[in-house]
Amino acid sequence: METTSRVGAQAPAAEGGQPLPSARRTVDGYLLAPFPWYGLDEAFTGPRWLMQVGMAADGAVEHGSIGQGDEPSVRNEGTEDKEKFAVVVTVAGNPARRTADGTGLLEATSVSSAAWLAGVGLLSFTWPGQMDHTLRDDWLEQQTETAWVLADDLAGDDWSTLSLPVDGVPTPFHYRESEFGWVLAGSTQEGVHVGAYGRGMSAYGLGFAMIKDITTYAAQ
Repeated sequence: METTSRVGAQAPAAEGGQPLPSARRTVDGYLLAPFPWYGLDEAFTGPRWLMQVGMAADGAVEHGSIGQGDEPSVRNEGTEDKEKFAVVVTVAGNPARRTADGTGLLEATSVSSAAWLAGVGLLSFTWPGQMDHTLRDDWLEQQTETAWVLADDLAGDDWSTLSLPVDGVPTPFHYRESEFGWVLAGSTQEGVHVGAYGRGMSAYGLGFAMIKDITTYAAQ
């Protein structure tokens, strides 16, 4: 699998891993994207909120995340059974290409890119019980690499196929579950890749739709 960057896949985190509010609420980066953003469809009536966009080396917006449901904290014994959220990651469908200054090569994006970003996103809100900060850093590094390996093998046994509506059209997704939550990834007819991750909300009942006005999310 190739992504534009394995750096900056997560929102900046405060102590304890909680993304900073300023990283979630800014809509400016989303407005710079040349591709449409996706979120849960209108069947979901709960809160929706911005997270963060990711940019390539040349400054182009490559991906970003939209949250739905409870704004998650890092999982622990007090919150793991209470929080219900789903985060949708939209990834631009780009081929391998030169950077704007011609000095480098930007890697292609794919469904695997969306799967990896979703997998890492779920990890960012996961903290195994009875684990201190130092151990979690090692654990997170190991699990991030595992998410990379899994995303690079979408045809493997760790993934199943799930059909969910995207803009009303049944669309195949790669889907996997773990003790930390679920992850899925697929592509849209608009030429972008969509990943998602969550906990407390069943992935089987979800649907995705293009966001008509991303600025409305900043106000929620």
